[in-house]
Amino acid sequence: MESNKPLPLAELKRARKPIRNINLEHRERLTRLERFAVWITDHIGTMGFFIVIFAWTIVWLGWNLLAPAGLTFDPYPAFVLWLFISNMIQIFLMPLLLIGQNLQGKHAEARAEADFEVNTKAEREIGTILEHLENQDNVMQEILKKLEK
Repeated sequence: MESNKPLPLAELKRARKPIRNINLEHRERLTRLERFAVWITDHIGTMGFFIVIFAWTIVWLGWNLLAPAGLTFDPYPAFVLWLFISNMIQIFLMPLLLIGQNLQGKHAEARAEADFEVNTKAEREIGTILEHLENQDNVMQEILKKLEK
């Protein structure tokens, strides 16, 4: 476990690591199928997708309820074709959504870990800066005392 004690300035400079872009690292690690799953997850949970599905349902059911008998293709009351297509959409989207959510969860964990590293590093650096400021203050107090004599 790392100590929270301030480090000497030279040691801080030696220990300095470049800041990582977790978002870029995560994106680069994803396969094409994983990127597709994340894209689906990002777009399915939108009002736009809901409106498209809702409009498709209204048009489909409305046409098959109100159109002349010879022009309907999915008869009332069963709407078998509509149910089949709706179920297929659900069957294919459910695993993709779960995969996308798992990938997004891993990304969130990586971001949280990186944030913790940055915060820990900043805390150490701030402690060192405060220690240096305190030393400077002590030196200035000594100089003032010598000047007053």
